[in-house]
Amino acid sequence: MTELADRPVASTPAVGQSVRRKEDARLLTGNTNWTDNIQLPGALHMVFVRSPHAHAKITRVDLSGALAMPGVVAAYSAADLGEANPKVICVWPVVDDIVMPEFPALAIDEVRHGGDCVAVVLATERYLAADAAEAVEVDYEPLPAVIDMEAALADGAPLVHADKGTNKCYSMSYPCGDYAKAAAEADVVVKRRFVNQRLIPSAMEPRAVVAAPMGNVGDITVWSATQIPHVLRLLLALTTGIPENKLRVIAPDVGGGFGAKLQMYREEQLCTVIANKLGRPVKWTETRTENMVATHHGRDQIQYLELAAKADGTLLGMKVDLIANMGAYLQIITPGIPLLGQFMFNSIYKMDAYEFGCTGVFTTTTPTDAYRGAGRPEATFGIERMMDELAAELGRDPMDLRRQNWITHEEFPFDTISGLTYDSGNYEAATDRAMELFDYDGLRAEQQRRRESGDPVQLGLGISTFTEMCGLAPSKVLGSLKYAAGGWEHCTIRVLPTGTVELVTGTSPHGQGHATAWSQIAADALGVAVDDITVIFSDTGMAPYGMDTYGSRSLAVGGRAILAAADSVVAKARLIAAHMLEVSADDLEFVDGSFKVKGDPEQAKTIQAAAWEAFTAHNLPDGIEPTLFGASTIDPEAFSFPHGTHLCAMEVDTETGKATIRKYVAVDDVGVQVNPMIVEGQIHGGLAQGIAQAMWEGAAYDEDGNLVTASLADYLLPTAVDVPEYVTDRTVTPSTTHPLGTKGVGEAGTIASTPAVVNAVIDAIRHLGVADVTMPCTPQTVWRALQAATEGGAE
Repeated sequence: MTELADRPVASTPAVGQSVRRKEDARLLTGNTNWTDNIQLPGALHMVFVRSPHAHAKITRVDLSGALAMPGVVAAYSAADLGEANPKVICVWPVVDDIVMPEFPALAIDEVRHGGDCVAVVLATERYLAADAAEAVEVDYEPLPAVIDMEAALADGAPLVHADKGTNKCYSMSYPCGDYAKAAAEADVVVKRRFVNQRLIPSAMEPRAVVAAPMGNVGDITVWSATQIPHVLRLLLALTTGIPENKLRVIAPDVGGGFGAKLQMYREEQLCTVIANKLGRPVKWTETRTENMVATHHGRDQIQYLELAAKADGTLLGMKVDLIANMGAYLQIITPGIPLLGQFMFNSIYKMDAYEFGCTGVFTTTTPTDAYRGAGRPEATFGIERMMDELAAELGRDPMDLRRQNWITHEEFPFDTISGLTYDSGNYEAATDRAMELFDYDGLRAEQQRRRESGDPVQLGLGISTFTEMCGLAPSKVLGSLKYAAGGWEHCTIRVLPTGTVELVTGTSPHGQGHATAWSQIAADALGVAVDDITVIFSDTGMAPYGMDTYGSRSLAVGGRAILAAADSVVAKARLIAAHMLEVSADDLEFVDGSFKVKGDPEQAKTIQAAAWEAFTAHNLPDGIEPTLFGASTIDPEAFSFPHGTHLCAMEVDTETGKATIRKYVAVDDVGVQVNPMIVEGQIHGGLAQGIAQAMWEGAAYDEDGNLVTASLADYLLPTAVDVPEYVTDRTVTPSTTHPLGTKGVGEAGTIASTPAVVNAVIDAIRHLGVADVTMPCTPQTVWRALQAATEGGAE
């Protein structure tokens, strides 16, 4: 049995290698388990009756027609559920006087956005339930829609929640330094109004939930396509009345989330409550149509920005006034999303004053919440657009202006005007590499030639030199921002008797490759082979502690927990190995998975041998308990700050308005890379989403509050043929606050790319009198901007 325990040890570092993802064979061959695949005996299928109105009183709900349909077992309105009708709660009340209206799972008396839930029908087959839902009769008395954020704040505007007496959710300010003084002393103050349009998250897998009574009386297991099984379990316990220790939440393989599955949705609550009520499994899978109106939306900000500078281009200060659309209700972190940009509008630039303000507004639209980047893309868009506007105002090259004002690599760590401490960075290195790959000077020369020749297809160059705040922690900082939860993370590592390893993590992947990257980290820390490690996650029954995955926090926070847990394992194994070798623990060094006697390396015991000894427990040192495992809960002391430079060359046909990306270069610095191949995949996916906001995507409502982009025929998602071929590279500036030197990467591409693309479009046609193009930069939008400039007298 000792030979069985002495498995091969790893002699080559795993971190930094492009190890092929363990997950892919299972996912690509379909040998996996999505929530919709789960088939339980006796399961009922739930279908929702949703409001066709943006705003209306409910005067009658008649379920009798549905209840008479074949296969229908139950149907409920809010009145039928009564006190059992759960409420969605918000866990981020950003200011003391925030307005937080009640958010019932099934609407009571009034609907407040198209797709609001009015009733549910449960039947033995999904399509029987769908047919029955159409038989539910609902009478509505339409009320005025509230769509425009600024109009919603005006006196006398129709109210989304009449009992609150206002459409304002909250208003807050965050002054740093004296902006009024900076503006008064400035030679130039650039003022602009930008719009970050509403986006609809569209993951490969729509939302799905299965809830089932299990085993012991009162136990409920919930399978959900969620990013946050641990948080969801807690929130379900708080809102359904089911004790937390009776709930188990499992996130099977999840086909993308992008923040849209960082949520407790009413559908999850109702599946759970009704399964408990009926004593039968209940299943709901979202249709694509439901996804467009019922999954929370993202972005939707109006930005009023000012940038004050000297005549030589030195920045003095920035002022930010945001109007942020909350939608009809507050979901779990809706009001806090705009404030994640609060610390980032100043970005990589030095200035003496910064003033941030935000007003949250209720409208009769789908609620907003986190979407990839969550507040930081909007901030990056704002400052990077303003740097181009200031450069145009001063007649400066926009890259030279950025270089003049950014934090130099010698100045780190750097305390920013907004109150953060950036631990490390090298904006010069990333930019120099990007410029080299891009041929910036050559493209500028070509741009000038095209302008001089009057070429109908003009060339524009767009820049985004960015940083972001990710790795959402530490808990004390989150608490100071009134966020209800913490930012810690947990890991347990077990070395089994036969020498293989189980790693239990509180992070919850939905496409990121945690099973592979976490194995690489643990393999190096324990000196075992990557393939000998199994990663367990996304099940509160098997991985009971965790804060889940969002905000590029999994590696930045979860990776630290892995290292700390591994250190605990090695420390215990060292004592066992020392006892086996009859030496002091201080006489051993741990190298490549073996404890070797200093000066006599032939005397050694592997960590697997120590695990077997711990299992048999025949001859353990006094005070050492059997089994070999370690656990750690880590609450980091700081955020992490990846950065990079993205450059876009855009060709714009001035006759048709069509904009085409000719070249895109992205050089990112995410610190030490655990798996470069996974990093590359994250960058590529993020770029697609950021470029899509700039060029294609945008949700739109008509004046009656109808979502006119309510299908994928109307809401344009890019395919592989739409996005350009990217040129990517990395520089490496290790984080000084993470033991591996890593930073986050999951949102970088999305955050950086949108302003690079829009800046490129505008740069191509600015000389024709165009100072702004509203996103998305479709041919029609660009053409209209050109026509408006021409009609305004531009040459």
